[in-house]
Amino acid sequence: MVSGICRILIVTKVADIGGKCLVSLSPDAWVKWVTGQPEATAQEIVGADFQWVSRDNDILIKTFSPNYGEFLTLTELQLRYTEKMPLRMRAYAALAQEKYELPVYPVLINILPPAQTVTIPNSFEDNFLGLRSIQDYRVINLWEVDAEIAFAQELVSLMPFVPILKGGGEQAVVQRALQVLQRDEQLSELESLLAFFASFVLETEVVAQIMRWDMTVLRESPWYQEILQQGEQRGRREEAATLILRQLTHRFGPLSPFLITQIEQLTLEQLETLSVDWLDFESATDLKGWLTGQER
Repeated sequence: MVSGICRILIVTKVADIGGKCLVSLSPDAWVKWVTGQPEATAQEIVGADFQWVSRDNDILIKTFSPNYGEFLTLTELQLRYTEKMPLRMRAYAALAQEKYELPVYPVLINILPPAQTVTIPNSFEDNFLGLRSIQDYRVINLWEVDAEIAFAQELVSLMPFVPILKGGGEQAVVQRALQVLQRDEQLSELESLLAFFASFVLETEVVAQIMRWDMTVLRESPWYQEILQQGEQRGRREEAATLILRQLTHRFGPLSPFLITQIEQLTLEQLETLSVDWLDFESATDLKGWLTGQER
């Protein structure tokens, strides 16, 4: 049964489905899967609102295990991995432990794979003036998860993601996931989310044939809109990097491939800062020092 946490527009079949909604479909199966503890049970989904910090894809579940007692399972469901995630995982785990006074098991779930050059860490580490900060967390990359797990463990919450799971991009597997959702009238409302992720691996015409409804509704999905926004931001970042590289080359001559790669990997905010700071550089050595400072 889909809980009241879900926000679904049934008439247009456009699903605004956040992480809390998906996990609320089968919380017991969810905590067993993300913690790797088959005896764990979900007691309740609790608030993950920490003063000014609140996101619909942060899921906090009060969990009980005969072996470990009561603890919190914190899940961060991330459409695409960003370099800010380690710090965010550290902050959310600390805030959750302080608010509920329970141990926290943090899990980062990445939905879509990043660029091949991106490394996804499973811990936050910092050292300032000899003081260390460390936060470990589990990382689950959906593209590495076998699609059969969703069916074998009755993970209804994973069913819309089946197309992007390992081995889930086949038409027959997507149809199998659709059949699971259609067995329950409430779950059938998740078809649009399944169709959205199916569109990443199958031709639009094939997805439309499987779903038997107009695929134009995907353009109104918040997941689709988020990807568009990320694409637009990535485009702005690439344009900024190209412009700055042109200016730096004009000023200092050809740059080494290593420096070019470093600049191309900067965030949009860092590129905006560099677009001003480089005016004070006297040589490429100043540029190298600036980039080293950004890494630190």
